Amino acid sequence: MSDSFPTAVVTGAGRGFGRAIAAALVAAGTGVVGIARDERELRTVSEELGGGFTPVVADATDEALAHSVIREYRPGLLVLNAGARPHMAPVHEQTWETFSRNWHVDTRHVFAWTRAALVEPLAPGSVVVAMSSGAVVAGSPLSGGYAGAKAAIRYISDYAAEESNRAGLGIRFVALLPQLTPATGLGAEGVADYAARQGVDQDTFIGGLQPILTPEQVAKAVVDLAGDRDGAPAYLVAGAGLRPLG
Repeated sequence: MSDSFPTAVVTGAGRGFGRAIAAALVAAGTGVVGIARDERELRTVSEELGGGFTPVVADATDEALAHSVIREYRPGLLVLNAGARPHMAPVHEQTWETFSRNWHVDTRHVFAWTRAALVEPLAPGSVVVAMSSGAVVAGSPLSGGYAGAKAAIRYISDYAAEESNRAGLGIRFVALLPQLTPATGLGAEGVADYAARQGVDQDTFIGGLQPILTPEQVAKAVVDLAGDRDGAPAYLVAGAGLRPLG
């Protein structure tokens, strides 16, 4: 990994999937520029990972940030993982502000960094992994616009791949769709709410998600996809492994 990508940028690196991805990349010999808004969380990750991790406390939706980080660090890999915690309520109990929350963070930041990757551009052979969600396939009626925001991320990744090909840039774009899992804070909240909606206890609900997806499996999927030059444009990742999507 380090020979192909000396430097990677991971957004949302302070917790959950982003933190695990940063750790896996550093372990593989890749220097990671980790971006998140929470300084304390980033400091903890930096202390754990050492000199291979460079913390940047910033809002990942900032388009100027995307351009400046790409120019300064010239990453060969972007992992666009940042996202907001959705407001958990059925559609009629949402407001437009709560319903659209993930469009303003998850989708907006993927748009900003994807555009910057094409405009700067990243070097030929670079890879951009955009974190979508298994909710795109299964739906997510308790999380407002979350599934739609994540579906838009998959489309943005597809559109960017087409533009990279048209311009001969040689940048690969791939979307990764993780299954719901109780192994992250966001996922644990979703599990609790959906179990209550179905009138079952959480253990029963989790039984239907077996085998459980872990952040470490997501991190391994990112590392594997970054090294796969001829893969599919999108993958579903679950506890059972990766599955390419057309």
